[in-house]
Amino acid sequence: MELFENLDFSRKDKKKPLADRVRPKTLKEFFGQTHILGEGKILKVLLEKKEIPSMIFWGPSGVGKTTLGWLIGKHLDLPFFSVSAVNIGIKEVKDIIQKAKSRKIVLFVDEFHRFNKLQQDTFLPFVERGDIILIGATTENPSFEIITPLLSRMRIINLNPLSKEDLIKIIKRAVSEDDELKKIPAKIEENTIEELAILADGDARKALNLLEVCYSMVKGAKKDMPVIDHEVLQEAYQKKIVMYDKKGEMHYDLISALHKSMRGSDPDAALYWLARMIEGGEDPLYIARRMVRFASEDVGNADPNALIIAMAAKEAFEFIGPPEGYLALAQACIYLSLCEKSNAVYKAYNAAVHDVKKLPDYPVPMHIRNAPTRLMEEMGYGRGYLYNHNFKDAIVDQEYFPEELKDRRYYFPTERGFEKKLKDFMEKVKEIKRKNPQGR
Repeated sequence: MELFENLDFSRKDKKKPLADRVRPKTLKEFFGQTHILGEGKILKVLLEKKEIPSMIFWGPSGVGKTTLGWLIGKHLDLPFFSVSAVNIGIKEVKDIIQKAKSRKIVLFVDEFHRFNKLQQDTFLPFVERGDIILIGATTENPSFEIITPLLSRMRIINLNPLSKEDLIKIIKRAVSEDDELKKIPAKIEENTIEELAILADGDARKALNLLEVCYSMVKGAKKDMPVIDHEVLQEAYQKKIVMYDKKGEMHYDLISALHKSMRGSDPDAALYWLARMIEGGEDPLYIARRMVRFASEDVGNADPNALIIAMAAKEAFEFIGPPEGYLALAQACIYLSLCEKSNAVYKAYNAAVHDVKKLPDYPVPMHIRNAPTRLMEEMGYGRGYLYNHNFKDAIVDQEYFPEELKDRRYYFPTERGFEKKLKDFMEKVKEIKRKNPQGR
């Protein structure tokens, strides 16, 4: 095949991997991405009108970026050329465009962000004149990787990881339609299909590659009808499969177990549940967010460093990624487990929110209002305000609540950790105000 020949994904080729053999041949066979292909959604509308602009497909691997590009070319009845910025230069790209001559083409460029800024500049005149429909696919944020002039002329289309339900449909379609798999007398269990969909983590290519390995393993088995079950899948996967449905009941059970183990000051149990979640494929940043929440909800001011460490763990994971970044989460998990605990901040905020929702919106007392203009000053804004730093210890008896809420209390610090110091300071403030009312 010459470089500039239209690619045909629909042709039969036994040597191709399963993921290529079962590519959708029509848009109806394309599963997932309903947020752009559903009724009334952007790409669906543009396809119906056959008014497809140049686009950037931004999304993770294995979600159908290349296939969708090819289907668009087929729908528009235009030649489709697929290249990758990893192994092709701008000169070859220009050759493709020039050899297409006067006919518009769909040019799909995978890993588009690999082209540098000067190389990306080359596409500008072709896109601007409408000579080509350029579809650049990238796993990286286009705002950082694609030059502004191109971004202003192209539509950014976000593609999401495939859902478990979409992956199950893709796997079942492959099992029922692929000629090569049908030659192997084997049965795949329903729960194995679901396990496989979970393991694929939103990536159809990963799911189909693993499915093909499973079939290869039972090919030629002595049994009349070998079964592809959990054991076969685990062997094909080549590591212990920790089954974990990120959106199902187990997701909530395990995060609850982690949270309650840390609250119960048991670092060993907390580490076990943390490892279960990570090895099961949970998003580590979801775990980090829960730790940040825990630091305020269950530790609070008993140890203010808890929030700092939780945030540092989140930033460390983002900085170095897996698997090394898991250690930062483990470190935070242990620290949070062994902190002094207090839910005083949590209770205080909830009590304040309750009053805000149930009581009237009382006006701000005049003496603590700001008076940026002379008129507001003349109206009494800020009049009578006692500037704390003019008094000993920067403490003065002064009301900050609306009159209707005078003497209201929300925050009741415990005797634990740093919160004991806060409680002592609150008592000190109360005593100074009692002895010196209104700053006298």
